[in-house]
Amino acid sequence: MMAAAMAEQEGSKGSARNRGGVQRVEGKLRASVEKGDYYEAHQMYRTLFFRYMSQNKHAEARELMYSGALLFFSHGQQNSAADLSMLVLESLEKSEAKVTDELLENLAKLFSLMHQNSPERVAFVSRALKWSTGGSGKLGHPKLHQLLAITLWKEQNYYESRYHFLHSSDGEGCANMLVEYSSTRGYRSEVDMFVAQAVLQFLCLKNKTSASVVFTTYTEKHPSIEKGPPFVQPLLNFIWFLLLAVEGGKLTVFTVLCEQYQPSLKRDPMYNEYLDRIGQIFFGVPPKQSSSYGGLLGELDKLLVLGWVYLLRQATVRPLFQSHKNHGRICTTDATCQPSLKGVLQNFAINCLFWLGIGYRGPNTPRLP
Repeated sequence: MMAAAMAEQEGSKGSARNRGGVQRVEGKLRASVEKGDYYEAHQMYRTLFFRYMSQNKHAEARELMYSGALLFFSHGQQNSAADLSMLVLESLEKSEAKVTDELLENLAKLFSLMHQNSPERVAFVSRALKWSTGGSGKLGHPKLHQLLAITLWKEQNYYESRYHFLHSSDGEGCANMLVEYSSTRGYRSEVDMFVAQAVLQFLCLKNKTSASVVFTTYTEKHPSIEKGPPFVQPLLNFIWFLLLAVEGGKLTVFTVLCEQYQPSLKRDPMYNEYLDRIGQIFFGVPPKQSSSYGGLLGELDKLLVLGWVYLLRQATVRPLFQSHKNHGRICTTDATCQPSLKGVLQNFAINCLFWLGIGYRGPNTPRLP
């Protein structure tokens, strides 16, 4: 026991010495940055990173790159800061560091400091989400999605914020964002459509808890929705009944509900697609039978969708409603709301991406998913 205690003490001393050495190096590098020697400081950071990594000092390398990135961001050196941010991710990918709230918050902090339209930001968030799930094919850690969603919400990038909220467990935050999104960018006649799509997509992702929370919070807080249920808007009544039906699990109730509310469901052609999936998940409805050519045609459909997305991105299409609030709107009661062809096509493409499981990567993604 004495030997073990001495070994542990020596290990603690070694760790303290290492940390002290990192702090001394940080002090020298900080002095270089303060003097404006950005290039030299950047190269020294990179040299030290690879030195630490070759010695398996992953934690030291990560801490040094993180503090260096924050320092460069504070001096407006976006390229150097983004490069060190990517090295932070590299240290995580090559180490066996467990996913913790602190690490996720650090990654979200770096993301928030990057220029909104920089290609590095897109690459950074993609790698960060992949690391957060152990490199698996999953969509990313819910906590990281939540932090990214909040950052994008603050930037008023509602569309991308909404995507990340969908893959988090923060139904309340999603609802509050949608209230602001609808109030500032939407039409009064469409207040129900903002939350309806969110609820249906949450259910498609098998997250009925968040679906219920987002609906309740949104309908309680939106200034244009009268207290219910029942609601003035038929679509909101449908969603309310649907959430009750999901809890009950009775196919007959689900079938009758969808039939009775078809006029409201026709306002968006994707609603019935979502409901087909919801029927399979919660009510045991078998998938629709396809013809013998279904497999080939399915792949051709995917190629067609990806082709549309490529053309839309080449046309520098911004996220739905972002550049002009009339883009892609589907109105049934407001005669002044005329959807643009580009907006409708974008709405179609984004919904298809959701179904293909590709996700939305942002308007400046340099390559197809």
